[in-house]
Amino acid sequence: MQFQVPQFIEVESKLVGPLTLRQFLYLAAAGGASFLAFFVFKTWLWFLISAISFTFGIALAFYKYNGQPLPKIIFYAFSFLWKPKLYIWKREAEKAAGLPETPEIKRKNLFQMPSMKKLMQDLMISKQPISQREKVVSPIVGEKMKEGYAVLKKTTGEKKVAKQVNY
Repeated sequence: MQFQVPQFIEVESKLVGPLTLRQFLYLAAAGGASFLAFFVFKTWLWFLISAISFTFGIALAFYKYNGQPLPKIIFYAFSFLWKPKLYIWKREAEKAAGLPETPEIKRKNLFQMPSMKKLMQDLMISKQPISQREKVVSPIVGEKMKEGYAVLKKTTGEKKVAKQVNY
């Protein structure tokens, strides 16, 4: 059994002569605005309003920029203006080597992510727990800790006894 598959699904159907329904409605709205302006304003002002409304209606009906119709571009522009914006911080290029470090540069370096090698080295040989990850907890009352060991509390709340390595 064979079925006919639609070929041009992105093309709108022509309903009113050579115009799609959407194009016809844009031009009809411009004509309606011109019709109302004829009875409300003087002739010279009616002609000016009609020229502006027909220009805008023709642009809405037929104008495309980069393959996008004008109503879609206008919708995107208004949604950009009204929706909250997400600003993503981008790191600035680092200063050239040999320049003295200023306090601003030192502050920036404090908040940068450490390299994996340094983090692993800190985990293996540091005397103090890594900040923001583990906290030293005093031993539970009644328990004696062996020399060279410490109780660490992880961010998950888990307590663990770890051996201190002093080089």
